[in-house]
Parts: sequence; structure tokens; C-alpha cells
Amino acid sequence: MIEPSTVVDRLRRTTDTIVGEAELLERLASGRPLRIKYGVDCTAPDLHLGHAVNLWMMRQLQDLGHQVVFLLGDLTTRVGDPTGRSETRPLLTPEEIEANAQSFVEQVSIVLRTDPSVFEVRRNSEWYDGMRVAELLGLFGQVTQAQLMARDMFRERVAAGREIAVHELVYPVLQGYDSFAMRSDLTIVGSDQLFNEQLGRHFQQRLGAPPQAVITTTITPGTDGRAKQSKSLKNYVALTDTPRDKFGKLMSIPDSLVESYARVYTELPLDTVAALGSAAAGGGPPARDAKLRLAAAVVTRYHGAGTARTELDAFTRTFTDRNQPTDIPEVLVGTPGATVLDLLQAARPTDTKSSLRRLIRQGAVTVNGIRVDDPTKTVELTTDVVLKSGPRTWHRLRLS
Repeated sequence: MIEPSTVVDRLRRTTDTIVGEAELLERLASGRPLRIKYGVDCTAPDLHLGHAVNLWMMRQLQDLGHQVVFLLGDLTTRVGDPTGRSETRPLLTPEEIEANAQSFVEQVSIVLRTDPSVFEVRRNSEWYDGMRVAELLGLFGQVTQAQLMARDMFRERVAAGREIAVHELVYPVLQGYDSFAMRSDLTIVGSDQLFNEQLGRHFQQRLGAPPQAVITTTITPGTDGRAKQSKSLKNYVALTDTPRDKFGKLMSIPDSLVESYARVYTELPLDTVAALGSAAAGGGPPARDAKLRLAAAVVTRYHGAGTARTELDAFTRTFTDRNQPTDIPEVLVGTPGATVLDLLQAARPTDTKSSLRRLIRQGAVTVNGIRVDDPTKTVELTTDVVLKSGPRTWHRLRLS
């Protein structure tokens, strides 16, 4: 058996904090397979590299014989998690929840093993649908208003004069009780979920069960270098992206993200990660080469080394060899963040907006080799951007 301290040390690469580390080491030493809680609300799933940080840590533990219990929050989805939201979230229909649940299972299987010996699917409606009102009120009685209002997002909404619905206040209570109901030993979450999972430890202790350990993981900015990866901001690399799209999106990130992305999204040795960060900090060709190494490592992790070599060759061929003209005209842009439509207007000032939008709809516009179909998508000019519009029109966009 691998030493418990060795197991935990392997996880530290992408770990922010560990709550209950001594308890975790003790359980690993027992030799008993751990039950690892992985809970999601069944909102529209589009898992990205940020989510996968947690999944790869769970995969390491699965490979040691531990079991991931994939908890689909079908009941709590009806309630609505207020995490990170300034307004109440619209609720979904049961049909939408079920469709999203199935899609979640398909997407996590890109990383996690789904054989029954190390993977179990549960739904929290299993215990909540049959719970009596008196029992539910008993749970609420074990959490105080002061505990709930300690959550920063609730305080911020009150300070801003925005309403908090009662069902949002009880959401953390329901998520916390999930940990007791499913006998969770460990959960691996982003830091924004720490409050809810601490309530899980609270309920387990109050109800006579050993408290789960909680590992929070590193959160990196999105591909724009700003907010965390988000579907609404379109600044993410999806697990379901093609190898080509993954490669191209990673080539477009700011130089400053290369080291952190290499550390949390690849398995490259840490000395190599540091070297890539140093190369990227210098800008120019060394930064480009560092991104090539990063993109190849990410594609290797998800699609294999052969596919990564293919995408590296394709990208190099398109942007440095035969397919891209050597005399691309340069266009200076005055703002570091502009929409695709804005960039097209700067590059083709005599064309009408409607004709430019038509080019985008036809799939005839690419940014750094990635086709774009949304004229409002924001492009960050942290490095030079190559814009192709139509079959033979190229422009190199540079921040003035």
C-alpha cells in the first residue's frame, strides 16, 4: 500500500487547502476504500479544464481503489445554488434536469473511470423526496442564521439591498446534509464551495458520523486572463472541445498564464513548468514556444501523444510555414479587448457590418486558427492575433 502521506503529497500540486488532513491520513492508512463525494447541480453542463482539476485528483484516488460517488443534485437543482450569483437563479423543469444529469455523466467519463467498483451515481432526491417535514425542520434547527449569513455572497447581497429568497438560504443546509446521507469521507471542490462542504462536516459531527475531509483546489483565470472560466464569458477550454480547438484556445492565452496553466492542467514535471513560465515571461518567440509545449501537453492528456503531435504540426504549418502568407498586413487596434466584429471592422473598414456578420455566420472567420461563430465574442490582444476572413484574407492585429 502506498503511504498515506505520499498519496496526499501527490494531490498537493493542485491543492489550495485541506480541511481535516489528519483525518484524511488516518482513513487512507486504514486500507478501507474511501467514498469521495463529487456533487453537482444539474444545470446545463459544459465541463472545462477548471472542473477537470478536481476530476483528475479523483482519478488518481480511483486508480488506488477509492470510490467516487457522483451525486447528482436533482433536488437541490430545483432549489438553486446561489454561489457566485448576485440574483436568484431561474429554476429548471424536471425534464431539463434529467437531460442535464445524463450529459454530466457522459462528460465526467472523459476523465473518471466509470466502472462500478470505483464509481457510483446517486441523486439527492433519494433521501429528500421521502423526508418528512418534521425531519427537515429538525435539520434547519441545527444551523443558525448567523452561520448562514457568514457567507460573503449573502452579506454582499444584503449590503447592496438585493433580496435573498428563503430557498437560497437553505441550499447550503441541503448540500451539507448530502455529505451525511451518502457517508462521504472526502470531497474535492473549488474554494467557492468550501462554505457548503464545511456544513457537511457540521452535520456529520452533529449526527454522529465521522466528518469528511475537504480539499479545495487551485482556481485559475479563464483564457482571457481575467475571471475564472465560464460558459457565459466564453473564456474556457471545454472538455468536449476537439483537440484542434483545445490547442488553438491555449495558444491564445496571455503569456502570464502559461506557468499556472502548465502546473494545474498538465502532468509536466514542475521544473519544466517553471522553465515554461520563465520563457513566457520574456514574450516573443520563446513565449510562443512555451505555449506550444503547454498546448501539446494538454492535448496529450486528453487525446494521446499522437493526436498532440498532429495538432502541433497543423498549428505550426498554418501559422509559421506554408499556409500562412509571409506578408500579412498589420492592423493596430486601440483597445486590449475587442469583439470579433470590431476586429473585422478594423481590418476591413470598407465592408458593411451586415456583410461581416454574414462572414462569421458562414464560418469563414478564424482567430488564431479557431473558427468563431459569435460576432460578440471578446478577443484579448495580449499578444498578436492573426485574423482570417474568407478564403484568402489575412490580417495581423496588434495592440497600438
